[in-house]
Amino acid sequence: DLAVAETLFQARMRDDALESGVTMTDPRTVYFSADTVVGQDVEIGPYVVFGPGVRVGNNVTIRSHCHIEGARIESGAIVGPFARLRPGAVIGPDAHVGNFVEVKNATLDKGAKVNHLTYIGDPHIGAGANVGAGTITANYDGFNKTLTEIGAGASIGSNSVLVAPVKIGAGAMTGAGA
Repeated sequence: DLAVAETLFQARMRDDALESGVTMTDPRTVYFSADTVVGQDVEIGPYVVFGPGVRVGNNVTIRSHCHIEGARIESGAIVGPFARLRPGAVIGPDAHVGNFVEVKNATLDKGAKVNHLTYIGDPHIGAGANVGAGTITANYDGFNKTLTEIGAGASIGSNSVLVAPVKIGAGAMTGAGA
């Protein structure tokens, strides 16, 4: 009976989303939570799962195979494919979160880019910053969980590990493997 109820609920949520202007490649593969809020002109790829507490702004693209819960995605952002947004993720306007990126309790400001193969845990990433492939923000130093700060326009080289607490200034660069 619960499975039947879930099927009916999902059908209603999908129909409501489509009626409000959301485009879904394969609606049968998109799963909503009861409190999911999706703006207008949003594109959602197949096999996307929305957990509790998700708010999606207008003109957002969510590519296939993403899992999103407890997150806010602002207008013009692009997420995925194969991205995971965990509770506390705030993806700013026109920001990009790419394939195989996990974001937890982090803020990406306007136009920030984290495009592939990266773990972003507990940082603040400034506007227009670029985080290279394979980067890890390690928020635990063995004693405390703290914040990593990446300034506006900064560029983090691929395969970098940023062990908090650390601050990368605006416009700064790190080399690959730092």
